[in-house]
Amino acid sequence: MPWRAAPRAALTSPLTLIIAAVTALLACFLGTAAILQASAAGGAAVAYQSGIACPDYYGPVFSKDNVPAAAAPQIIDSVRRQAPAHGFAAPVTSRYTTVLVGTEFNGDSNYKVTLAHRDQAVPGHLDVTNGSVGAGLLLGTVVAKAEGIKAGTTPSFRGTPLPPVTGLYRDLADPAPRWWCSQQRNAVVSRLANDPLDSVMFATDGKTFDDAVHALGIPAIKTLHLSFYEAPPKTVSEAEDLLERSKALIADVKADLGARGLGDAITGSLPFERSVEISNQAESNVLISILPLAAISILVGCAGIGTVALQWYQRRQPQLRLLAARGSAPGALGLLAVAELGLPIVAGGVAGAVLARLLLGVYGPPGDLGDGALLSGSLVAAAILLVSLALLAGVIAVRTHREFELGRIKSGRRKGVKLLAIFPWELLTAGVALLGWTRLVDYGKGSRLGNPLPQVDPLALTYPVFVVLTVGLLAARLAWLALLASHRARLWSRPALQLAIRRLASARAPVTGVLVIGTLAIGTLATGIGIARGQEEALHTKSAIFVGAETRVDTESVIGTGKIPLPAEISGTTTIVGELTGSGNVVLVVDPQTFRRAATLGPLDSDEVGRLLGGLSSPGAGIPAIRVGNDAAQKTQLAAGLPDARTIGELPMFPIVGTKAGYVISRESLSTAQLAAVPKWSLLSGSSMTQVTEALISVGVATAVNRVTRESALDALPFYVVSWTFSFMALLGAVLGVVAVLSLLVAVEVRRRQNALAGALVLRMGMRPRALLASHLMELGALSGLAVVIGVACGVSVAGLSVPRFDPATFLAPRSALPNPTPLALTVLAVGVLVVALAGWIAMRSVRTARTAELIRA
Repeated sequence: MPWRAAPRAALTSPLTLIIAAVTALLACFLGTAAILQASAAGGAAVAYQSGIACPDYYGPVFSKDNVPAAAAPQIIDSVRRQAPAHGFAAPVTSRYTTVLVGTEFNGDSNYKVTLAHRDQAVPGHLDVTNGSVGAGLLLGTVVAKAEGIKAGTTPSFRGTPLPPVTGLYRDLADPAPRWWCSQQRNAVVSRLANDPLDSVMFATDGKTFDDAVHALGIPAIKTLHLSFYEAPPKTVSEAEDLLERSKALIADVKADLGARGLGDAITGSLPFERSVEISNQAESNVLISILPLAAISILVGCAGIGTVALQWYQRRQPQLRLLAARGSAPGALGLLAVAELGLPIVAGGVAGAVLARLLLGVYGPPGDLGDGALLSGSLVAAAILLVSLALLAGVIAVRTHREFELGRIKSGRRKGVKLLAIFPWELLTAGVALLGWTRLVDYGKGSRLGNPLPQVDPLALTYPVFVVLTVGLLAARLAWLALLASHRARLWSRPALQLAIRRLASARAPVTGVLVIGTLAIGTLATGIGIARGQEEALHTKSAIFVGAETRVDTESVIGTGKIPLPAEISGTTTIVGELTGSGNVVLVVDPQTFRRAATLGPLDSDEVGRLLGGLSSPGAGIPAIRVGNDAAQKTQLAAGLPDARTIGELPMFPIVGTKAGYVISRESLSTAQLAAVPKWSLLSGSSMTQVTEALISVGVATAVNRVTRESALDALPFYVVSWTFSFMALLGAVLGVVAVLSLLVAVEVRRRQNALAGALVLRMGMRPRALLASHLMELGALSGLAVVIGVACGVSVAGLSVPRFDPATFLAPRSALPNPTPLALTVLAVGVLVVALAGWIAMRSVRTARTAELIRA
């Protein structure tokens, strides 16, 4: 029976097997990759949100101010007893008293301290520099060193002795280390003027704290805080599970305390709940955004399966006619195609799904997959395979039914094909692209209105694809018309070129098909990479201009005026800047000698900035200044009491100033009195925030609350979501590129006998092999070169128009811009050259190995 022998019969046409397997592989790869991409985006969003949240905020938090001292032990006991039932370890409890004004050390009662205790703080998270961690209190080294207080001292409060000071700990830096993140308000002493606190005295154990509170008769704990240090969730499903368990624990604790008559003694909260919502939304945004692209790719794969079915039908038509004459139904003949090609299709589909998982780290976001993502991806791949097999059988069944049972003449089919060919598909795709552009104009409104993520509009995201597709279809139509008119060409004086034109004209359908796929592939790849990298670079440059360096810290004027020099620990990576406002201009006072080594310039040319900074000391009337911004009506007034600016150069933007109208002047241009009048001084540093603040504290300089780093300056998640979305478009372009290459090579292989015969004959007629090779390279190079030029030009243009529209932070300069497309263009060109060379080698190999007599007889 032919159905039993079908798997072996398939081996007679290995090219068909390869095409079928690769088509199914690519379709299942893209379908599975869409599911995995979205799930990994959710995991990456969770990881990002976990990184910016306090480490004890992933689970529930119980906190309240002014808790009765008698109720605190019952609250702590309730949380500890209920936590294990919901999968939580013992909570970390933090307690702080009110400020004890008048605490006495060594007979001096002018100290203001707070008594505190935090589980696991001692030992491990407080750096004890002197003494021990025995039962007692730990005093901060700032006050201890300044006032000569040593370990072993016994303080008192209003005549009541406190536990002894058993050790000295290094005061927590501002900002606090990550473990202390949630305790920043209570555990860190700010050294600014008028601060009501000298030191936080930590009890080494809970009993010492309770005894001190009881001895002092303190009626209420100023702040009671209980939280859990859970492992950060890695996926959206893990975060949602943690959230549900947290809600259940809060409900049980509330019920337990209510039974004790303490229903409102503590408040339960879920700080990470909003982060879970944002992460879930990020996953949904990416999935919904790439679904149209995934659908397009799957449809392309199904069209490829349909093409494979038609090729198989043409090759097996005599056998199918014989089987139909013997009574085989069209459905049975469709199953024959499945029996022959089903195994390669299934194998290719399985390989595609496996490759989508293995290569996720290459094309996908840096996040873990959620529960069920692999199963969902596998189900999608299985559905694609079922549809592919059903399509294969259906196409064969319909064709055999039409040909052998209805006897439909070929002329009708030719008219249908001709009608499809002349239909203006490019007008339809252009209409969809125009509709997408109208939706793209307002794409970033969601972020500007306070939404942490860009709005979802899949139609706007399909705009780049349909623009590229429209251009590809238009190019194919023009190429079709040109090939139809190519018979008028008379270039026999250059036979290699004439033969190349005639070969292209004899294969108009494959040529235009390869041109469309190649243009779409390269254009989509360029667009996806351009937009994805554009958002990444926008985040990098916006944070650089906004912060001005890796770290920016506002500080006291004694640093700006030079009364206190920069600490040696950070002097090599730090510069001082002052800021003047009020005249309509933002005036930045910089130190030209140190500015370049510490500041981040973003997209500005460092050589140009250095040249202009060097000119700030040039002599002349007025204060030499660099003009910033593009306001033609910008005034030259700097500030009250200062001469007008004398512009030595212009820049479109500048760190901290941005694109606002302003000037940059040198500190050397101002007198000591003028420097003292500068209201705001900041340090720009390449060192970390902790290094800068600790260095300033070591020389007795306070840091203000205004401090920022490039990592924390902007919410990066909106930029990441856009980048993750368009990385899938780049993946789609890469896969279509593989399809285009395979299509070109298959087209050459399908015409192998024809090319071999024609090549052998022209060699017999006197053409040199080098000229024949040049003819094949002209043919293939023209097709490949046209696809590369149109694809790159269209893709880069579309990306250049789209990148600013997808900017989620248009309120910050500079706006998102297209990155340098030269590397991509050169890479695509190099790949195109290699493909053309390979295809030319295949064509020449068929000529060299051909036996002319056998080809003529065949």
